[in-house]
Amino acid sequence: MHNGYFSFAEPKNEPVLNYAPGSAERKALQAAIAEAKSQQRDIPMYINNQEVRSGEKMEIRPPHETAHLLGHFHVGTETHVKDAIKAALEAREAWAATSWEHRANVFLKAAELLAGKYRWKMNAATMLGQSKNAYQAEIDSACELIDFLRFNVHYLTEIYKQQPLSSPGVHNRLEYRPLEGFVLAITPFNFTAIGGNLPTAPAMCGNVVVWKPANTQVYSASVFMEILIEAGLPAGVINLVYPPGAVIGDVSMAHPDFAGVHFTGSTGVFQTIWKTIGTNLPTYKSFPRIVGETGGKDFVFVHPTAQVDAVVAGLARGAFEYQGQKCSAASRAYLPSNIAAEIKDKLIAELKTMKMGIVDDFTNFINAVIDERSFDKLAKYIDNVANSNGKAKIITGGKYDKSKGWYIEPTIIETNDPSYVTMCEELFGPVLTIYTYEADKWEETLTVVDQTSPYALTGAIFSQDRHTIETMTKKLVNAAGNFYINDKPTGAVVGQQPFGGARASGTNDKAGSALNLYRWLSARTIKETQVPVTNYRYPFHQAD
Repeated sequence: MHNGYFSFAEPKNEPVLNYAPGSAERKALQAAIAEAKSQQRDIPMYINNQEVRSGEKMEIRPPHETAHLLGHFHVGTETHVKDAIKAALEAREAWAATSWEHRANVFLKAAELLAGKYRWKMNAATMLGQSKNAYQAEIDSACELIDFLRFNVHYLTEIYKQQPLSSPGVHNRLEYRPLEGFVLAITPFNFTAIGGNLPTAPAMCGNVVVWKPANTQVYSASVFMEILIEAGLPAGVINLVYPPGAVIGDVSMAHPDFAGVHFTGSTGVFQTIWKTIGTNLPTYKSFPRIVGETGGKDFVFVHPTAQVDAVVAGLARGAFEYQGQKCSAASRAYLPSNIAAEIKDKLIAELKTMKMGIVDDFTNFINAVIDERSFDKLAKYIDNVANSNGKAKIITGGKYDKSKGWYIEPTIIETNDPSYVTMCEELFGPVLTIYTYEADKWEETLTVVDQTSPYALTGAIFSQDRHTIETMTKKLVNAAGNFYINDKPTGAVVGQQPFGGARASGTNDKAGSALNLYRWLSARTIKETQVPVTNYRYPFHQAD
């Protein structure tokens, strides 16, 4: 019996634990890491909430310690994808009909479980599987994922409250239905929180989901699936499978009940997805929703009035936290000639203090890049500097080693050409390229910043002059979906800085806000007339 209006108040952001020496959370996390390393997990797929094992296994090894075996996951096939779609569609009607307060409480319980007993297990899985240090894992796989779950419940409540006006004798209302079919969620390696948000945001709206994480994120994704099942997520609502990318795409996007894709990954893959959907449009019952975030070539522009130490800190953190493997990481920096030398000297000194190694050692700031493919790509960019015909040079770093893990030393390339390749192409690693411009030509250089890259995800400016801050903010209006003033271009917080970019960076549907949730809803307007008219005639028809 539904006789109440249910509301979920705006939550507070989950507090970030600091893992200081001697703290309870540090001891708990270290114990969780040791426990995870003491066993080899056999990770199944989850279809209809049942563990499914294909028998074809793929190894999981820490990127920073490739000699250690964490376990295996079972690779999916076309049959598993079809089974996952079938399970989702069979669950759809009952899940869509489930009352909002009951749907919401599944995800709120998952947030509580993650904030409590699963916090250490999830952070340890992210640290070991994706080579994140303790703090980077905490802000990602604990706090941000918890925030996504809690804030999305609140935002969806606010959406449901939005109703149209009614005139006398008429009652108008809006109902927000899930999409007609299933949603495909394709998630990346670099953020466990993204891996959790992309399937749960549509599911929260009443949709059913087939979830394909990156192979390099399966370890933590499987832990989150355990949490969802314990939280009471009904069978078939979210189905977790690990097939090759081509298989998941071919099967899902050829299905008549394909209703949408929630994607984070490369621009090239997203373009292929868009093209495939366009080709298959006559197949579908509805036009699929296409939501994607695809990376960036994120900038830091420094004005001649900028505070040097703030710039140095912003670049050190923005470019090198999590080895630069954030879609938002600072990848190109523009320094004014009047303070460039001081910034470079201090930044180089900072990089020399950054320890690099395994995640178990909490004093390490830098860990490994995600896999050998990424390592080889970055090493090639670094090596090519020597063949740049004087356009670029390495001013610090530049070393790499794969003997024990995929280690790329934090590297700064300096170029005299603002169109040099590492100023333009996405590297996704701990490599920052800087270009020095003439201080009195800062405004003209903004055009270079805006036009150098096809991406428009994040960007930052540093200045102490309010008039120039306004000028830069306006001039770079289309250059970044998340724009930072006197701060690094990373670290968006759910509820505070909704995240997403345009141009080649995606559809800018702002994860962590109501904007994203609207994409997973289909509104129906209902007009009810209390006393209907009984003939077609209007007063103006009558004769004088």
